[in-house]
Amino acid sequence: MKTNKSVRGLQYAAAYLGALVSLYPIFLMLTSSLKTNIQILKNPMSLPTSISFAAYSKLVHQIPFFSYFWNSLVVSVVSVVLILLFGVMVSFYIARYPFRWNGALFFFFLLGMMIPIKLGIVPLFLLMKKLSMLNSIWSLVSVYTAIGLPLAILILTGFFRTLPKELEEAARIDGSSDFGVMWHVLLPLIRPALGTVMIMNFIMAWNDFFFPLIFIQDDAKKTIPVGMLSLFGQYSTDLSMLFAGLTLASVPMMVIFFLASKQFMEGMTAGAVK
Repeated sequence: MKTNKSVRGLQYAAAYLGALVSLYPIFLMLTSSLKTNIQILKNPMSLPTSISFAAYSKLVHQIPFFSYFWNSLVVSVVSVVLILLFGVMVSFYIARYPFRWNGALFFFFLLGMMIPIKLGIVPLFLLMKKLSMLNSIWSLVSVYTAIGLPLAILILTGFFRTLPKELEEAARIDGSSDFGVMWHVLLPLIRPALGTVMIMNFIMAWNDFFFPLIFIQDDAKKTIPVGMLSLFGQYSTDLSMLFAGLTLASVPMMVIFFLASKQFMEGMTAGAVK
């Protein structure tokens, strides 16, 4: 009995230590945003001697931060909505309607996970140019939707296949259409999978630096990762402004993970249990 308590105590200690290590960079980022640049350079790991919000004021007035924030939000939200919309429809069709080319169609979508999209950046750039989508946030939306769909289809198809067909048959007996079966019966049962897909793709689109750097040239249409690049000078960098921008940029990710963390954890573990 004492051995079990000792082991459990060690497990709790390891969990608290891991949480501390994970949260400390966030704490350091927040406290650094409340310091002056001189305080950060002199004592980067210390607490602020006096709290100052000057970095946030300079961030808003010196660069169009809220414009970057809005662009990132629009790109991320629209991309996630499209991924969920198309992913649910494709996964429902593949999982619930057996046909001759079912496996081949599923494998075709999974090829998107096997081929790195960045290897095709040159033809992709030319394609966006032909479609007159360069320097537009919709070029980012289309790319992120294409990147996120394969993994979404893999996760959602697996969840749809685990649901008993008796639920679907009962709904059809009651006169429900295919859309009604999917929307009212099956979709509420795969909320953990939807939460997993939503969080993973939102973080991917929000944090991406590569594609906005390639496709966006207009400063007013840049997203946060590329827009924050302007804070890095050739000879000096205002670290307080940088930490203030990072703090504000991390808020949406914290909010969405807080709201959907339960579904995310259930989605990550449900497949192993089933």
